[in-house]
Amino acid sequence: MAENEQQTIVVGAQQAQSANSITLLEALFILWKRRYLLLLFIFIGAIVGGVIGQWIRPQFTSDTLLQIDVKGNKAGKAMGEMGALLEVASPADAEIELIKSRMVLNFVVSEEHLSYSAIPQGALNRLLHREGRMDIDYLDIPELARADRWQAVVTGADTYAVYSPEETKLVEGKVGDLLRAPYAGDTLQIRVNLMRASIGEEFVIRQANPLLAVRGLAGSLKVAEKGKQTGIIGVSYSHRYADRAASILNTIANTYVRQNVEMRSAEAEKTLEFLESQLPGVKAKLDSAEKILADYRHQIGSVDMTGETQAHLSKEMDLQRQLLQLEQQRQEATRLFKEEHPSVVTITKQQDKLRGELARLKKAAESMPITQQEVLRLQEDVAVNNAQYTSMLNNIQQLRVVRAGEVGNVRIVDLAQVEPIQSKPKKFNILICSMAAFFMVGVLLVFLLRMMKNGIRSSQELEHATDVSVFAKIPESKNKLLRNKRSKQSLVENSPNDQASEAFRTLQTAVDFSLGEGQKVLMVCGLVPGVGKSFVSKNLAAVYAMNGKRILLIDADMRKGVIRSSKHAGLTEVLSGKINWRDAVTDTKCLNLFVMGCGKRLMSPSELLRRDTFKNLLEEMKSEYDMILVDTPPVSMVTDAELIYPLVDFALMVVHYGTDSIGQVKENLANLRRYADKPCAFVMNHCEYEPGHYYGYGYYGHGYYGKGYYGKGYFSKD
Repeated sequence: MAENEQQTIVVGAQQAQSANSITLLEALFILWKRRYLLLLFIFIGAIVGGVIGQWIRPQFTSDTLLQIDVKGNKAGKAMGEMGALLEVASPADAEIELIKSRMVLNFVVSEEHLSYSAIPQGALNRLLHREGRMDIDYLDIPELARADRWQAVVTGADTYAVYSPEETKLVEGKVGDLLRAPYAGDTLQIRVNLMRASIGEEFVIRQANPLLAVRGLAGSLKVAEKGKQTGIIGVSYSHRYADRAASILNTIANTYVRQNVEMRSAEAEKTLEFLESQLPGVKAKLDSAEKILADYRHQIGSVDMTGETQAHLSKEMDLQRQLLQLEQQRQEATRLFKEEHPSVVTITKQQDKLRGELARLKKAAESMPITQQEVLRLQEDVAVNNAQYTSMLNNIQQLRVVRAGEVGNVRIVDLAQVEPIQSKPKKFNILICSMAAFFMVGVLLVFLLRMMKNGIRSSQELEHATDVSVFAKIPESKNKLLRNKRSKQSLVENSPNDQASEAFRTLQTAVDFSLGEGQKVLMVCGLVPGVGKSFVSKNLAAVYAMNGKRILLIDADMRKGVIRSSKHAGLTEVLSGKINWRDAVTDTKCLNLFVMGCGKRLMSPSELLRRDTFKNLLEEMKSEYDMILVDTPPVSMVTDAELIYPLVDFALMVVHYGTDSIGQVKENLANLRRYADKPCAFVMNHCEYEPGHYYGYGYYGHGYYGKGYYGKGYFSKD
């Protein structure tokens, strides 16, 4: 037994989980049901996107191309070995960082006056792109007031006035003139070089910190190498004005090229200074070596060298000259690199090799006569010093040529030009993104509302949880009649072929099979206001009446009754004993349907229901009507329904589809059964079409077979 109960609980939990899950198809249907809301969000997104696209100020993008000669220039190659010392490969990444460095951009900010700005005011002018232009080439705001709001107002075709933060007019003048005005113990100075604006237009003028202007410019620059290891660098920049974008970009390119030339000339200048400082010492050593050789020859007389000695001397002189050149290269390399650098290590190895060969030559010279050895030694000294002196003179002359020629390894391929078409904003992209964003917000809202209404959606779930049958699932209808809550005509009368009308006929069949012999009194109640219990009462009563049965519909909600009668007196007056119940009953346009209204509304009608009057009234009415439907107040709000429940033969509890929870239903059902255990059933109202779910037991006829139900209708609500 316990095992069967456990299996039942597990099955119920699985069904509940299945009912609460949403498949992709169900999600699509949920969105389709809310398509008009989503279209509204898309429309709002289109408006917002259009406004944003118009609000953003236009931007024009210019670009320039620079070529980096990473292998060196022709002048360096012409210098031979000395030119190789000056050749320092410059990778594109390093050059890109140099272009964005403060060394370059500081000059550009100063030259292009990027620290000064005049921002046009006026939301309408900005939205319609009618803003004017004011270019400032000199501005000096007193330091204590630079953070305040300064304004310039156009007063004429070429005149303007400057207003202080206190909105006091300080000075007025013409475009191109340097204007001065005293302020707070200091002087305001301003010069406007270009103004294109209508009279009365206002501009906010600002003087920014140059360092902040440099950082802003660096952040706006887009610098990248074209391809891989091409040495071609592209630089692009966007500005509100096309001519300013081209001018700023060309200033950057020219400044970078000039500083590159100056840097390379500075390298030649440093090397030249080093060689010129060493030249007097080398000349002195050469003169000393020549004097010593002349003195020795004079002392011993002239000595003729053999061919072997002459060849030995020539070879040794050549080795000494190579060593000298390598030493010069090593000194220059160590000034640029560390000792561990591959260039320095290579030169050192070459020097060691030449020194080894020179040592072998010297050892071979020891076999010569003493006199020839001494002469050979003295001539070697003279030859080495002479070669060193001559090499230094040649290098000095070449470096002077480089310094005078100002040769760099960068050249401008394409200068920036004024672009006729704006690059920003991309209005179409903004429009699409805005519409997509608002659509996603709408989708999020739809599913959020769906989650907030995450109540009962499965009749099986409700039946397993309460052991009470669900007689019908009434779908929502688009019928305009339902928008009028005070309408006396029911839906089944107005639209007999509506799917909701067919659901009421299904409900009638289920009720007929549930009522026993002689059972005529049916109660219709709801858990909370707004579930549509009065709507169910009216239409179920109309269905019975249209089938030829005499039906009496009683509005027992004496607090907020909505079932209208042509008589002012109703149930309140009958239970109070003021009138006979027959005087409170009125017929309707629907044949065989009679209605008793609630009468005068009371704050506490439960006292009337506690008496036996209402019980006796129902017993008396049974003899004259085939069916009596009692529309009661919500169970969870007042105790009226609990008092009426023991007096009826059957009860229909109306549940709001997707809103009422299982816990609420079980609690109110327990409250209703507290004093009696009469048969009852559920009616799920406001049902929405979802794939895989049905509204009732069986399909709906009258030409609707296989046809799904869409849309949301309006119901009479309590």
